[in-house]
Amino acid sequence: MVWLAWGMAHLGRYFMAPGQLPFHWLSAEAAIVMVLQGLVFWGTGLYRGLWRFASLPDLANILKASILGTLVVALALVIYNRIESVPRTVFFLYPLILSILLGGPRILYRLWKDNGLVLSHGGRKRVLILGAGRSADMLVREIRRENQYEVVGFLDDNPRLHGARMHGIRVLAGMDALPEVVERLGIEQVLIAIPSATDPQMQRMVALCEDANVPFLTLPKLGELVSGNRPAMHLKEVAIEDLLGRDCVQLDWDRIARDLSGQCILVTGGGGSIGSELCRQLARISPARLVILEHSEHNLYEVERKLRAEFPDLLLNVYLGDICDAKTCDHVFRAHLPEVVFHAAAYKHVPMLENQVRDAVFNNVFGTRNVADAADRYGVGTFILISTDKAVNPTNVMGATKRLAERYCQWLDESSSTRFITVRFGNVLNSAGSVVPLFQEQIRRGGPVTVTHPDVTRYFMTIPEASQLIMQAAVQGEGGEIFVLDMGEPIRIQYLAEQMIRLTGNQPGKDIEIVYTGLRPGEKLYEELFHESENCKPTRHSKIMLARSRPVDAALFQEPFARLQKAVLEYDCDTVYFLLRQLVPEFHRVPEEVVVPFPSVSRMEPGA
Repeated sequence: MVWLAWGMAHLGRYFMAPGQLPFHWLSAEAAIVMVLQGLVFWGTGLYRGLWRFASLPDLANILKASILGTLVVALALVIYNRIESVPRTVFFLYPLILSILLGGPRILYRLWKDNGLVLSHGGRKRVLILGAGRSADMLVREIRRENQYEVVGFLDDNPRLHGARMHGIRVLAGMDALPEVVERLGIEQVLIAIPSATDPQMQRMVALCEDANVPFLTLPKLGELVSGNRPAMHLKEVAIEDLLGRDCVQLDWDRIARDLSGQCILVTGGGGSIGSELCRQLARISPARLVILEHSEHNLYEVERKLRAEFPDLLLNVYLGDICDAKTCDHVFRAHLPEVVFHAAAYKHVPMLENQVRDAVFNNVFGTRNVADAADRYGVGTFILISTDKAVNPTNVMGATKRLAERYCQWLDESSSTRFITVRFGNVLNSAGSVVPLFQEQIRRGGPVTVTHPDVTRYFMTIPEASQLIMQAAVQGEGGEIFVLDMGEPIRIQYLAEQMIRLTGNQPGKDIEIVYTGLRPGEKLYEELFHESENCKPTRHSKIMLARSRPVDAALFQEPFARLQKAVLEYDCDTVYFLLRQLVPEFHRVPEEVVVPFPSVSRMEPGA
């Protein structure tokens, strides 16, 4: 192309001003131009570009390389023969012709590939895309590269787009026309290309697809893209978290990286649902070392395997051990001298712990004390206790133990150089032992789906969102605070069950029953995020609130705490329970008449 462009530039010059053409296609001059221009192309990286993905930056690079090559050629020809045989106009025509000759084939090749101009079109599904924005544009490009689908049209609620075309494909109508369009055009699948869709918007699109009886997939939500959990154009089935309206979390990543990268970080319970995701998020910001303490052998194996595969350069140390073993805690702290500790290890299963008060206190209270005391003893900079909304006016043993752990860390903060920070939030979708995996298993078996009470509500957030906000709270706390994560609006568990059933293509009450079993011991109808005396205040981050800490009586952590420890060691469960209620005065049981099951297992009517 260089040789051809140099010759065409001469021809163009003599077409504009006819005369004798002194140019010879095979000459030393042409060889000099080809060699020097080739070196410039190599130096500017032109040979590393892939024609398949040619874009405007590639065309700009071609133009830059052509102009730079022209200057180098001109300088060389001045030295060679003082440019006696080259008209000056050639140096203006040459880079333009060369840019066209190099850029044109690349663009044509990409257009050919992007528009799916292949010999066979058989076997492709006819799809309809919901949304006609930038994500839809990227999705169509990806579809045409893969050649798996035939995009028939778009639907978008913006009336100004109706009738417009994207990649030659028409925006047919608004979303409400989906059932009619599906039937008229023989649509086999719907692709939802609106990552920023809100809870009501996603619910509406899913409902329209269900009404049209057509399968549907969606692009990842913005939060999944930010957290790095999914590639941008990865189509997936709509999951329950897509319908619960969790907005994308905007984090101060600069501050998080500044405060946490380059630090030795310890995560207790690092193999659990929150702990493992927290480890993954922390690994992204390049800590000096990540240390994990986990008592489950399988969980520790899994988190280590995944972290080493995803972050091969991460300095990682894992320990199989129990936070209830003070010697284990001391060994880990002495070996690595962590600068930041995220304490995620805890027992959390509410009904189970109602009958395991001794072990709940041993793990959640004295295990926390072991880790917190070690952090104080070895001069840790920041200690983050991961707590729960069940610690507010607790009605169960689990909540009471977490509240006592909160109080211990607040008390220790008053005399320690370590910043002790508590982060409190509600239920986490798809965490181990949560209601979502239980419902999924019940739906796979064909039902029934068991709901404790038709009016029971819970706060929910996703695992990546919780993990990221924990990191944000860690870098903005000064010590002694209780940060409460914004959980949005509480979700009725009945609604959750209905939506999960519908996402499998079934109808609640018709294909799969929902039955009510009554609240279990220790459960509330609704959870609270703040105690009445904890005045809520906003912080610099819109999704993190500050609960005003209640005063902690230092006397509680002397004689009563010692008696509690003695009762735990002696396995005196009655005394443990009695002292737990003394140390957490707001701990009160749910009245028995609320806990008992419903008079009869009830079938839910369709649409109820």
